[in-house]
Amino acid sequence: MSDFYNKNVLVLGGSRGIGAAIVRRFAKGGGKVAFTYAGSKDAAEALASETGAEAIRTDSADRDALIDTIAGRGALDVIVINAGTALLGDPLTLEADAIDRMIAINVNAPYHAAVEAARRMNEGGRIIVIGSVNGDTMPFAGGAAYALTKSAVQGMVRGLARDFGDRRITVNAVQPGPVDTDMNPADGPMADFMHSFMAIKRHIHADEVAEFTAYIAGPNAAMITGAMHTIDGGMGT
Repeated sequence: MSDFYNKNVLVLGGSRGIGAAIVRRFAKGGGKVAFTYAGSKDAAEALASETGAEAIRTDSADRDALIDTIAGRGALDVIVINAGTALLGDPLTLEADAIDRMIAINVNAPYHAAVEAARRMNEGGRIIVIGSVNGDTMPFAGGAAYALTKSAVQGMVRGLARDFGDRRITVNAVQPGPVDTDMNPADGPMADFMHSFMAIKRHIHADEVAEFTAYIAGPNAAMITGAMHTIDGGMGT
């Protein structure tokens, strides 16, 4: 497999879960891959050793550090913006500072990352944001602020697709439903509740999200831009 041979690829938030699966997929495809991590140093180092990718410690909530990291990668062919956080609960009791940090990571960071990457991105490059089906639907209480961040990503993707289209740079979102990761295991206490909203009643595998992302980043997706690509087992139907 060499579909990304020698392509300059950066994955923001790549040490665990969906991000790690995406790093593995692009490295397997021959890409020159780097990924960021914030707190999972051991996992990041293990993944870097496994794949040959470069691990870079960067907090996506720190705008200047994020911009410096992206600028340091030179002319990217692909950036996948996966770093994110979820804060759920009663909006009357959630701490305002915690909500603001989630907005910084889930909304502000993807915007600044996409813009900085586009400054020197190769023509025909790919900007992909890992969003969530909750940008389309919020079927349970306690998710208002999280859903707000994922809906904001949708507007950003549509707008930047037009801004960068003259350079044949595509901008897209991949929107997973429940994915089997250590943060949301398929055998966890919330699994049956989440499956109750789905047509196909199982968690998504991280590798499935990675393959979907690789397709959007590949040559056959050159005319796909400004779109939300949902992989959710029918959760949003």
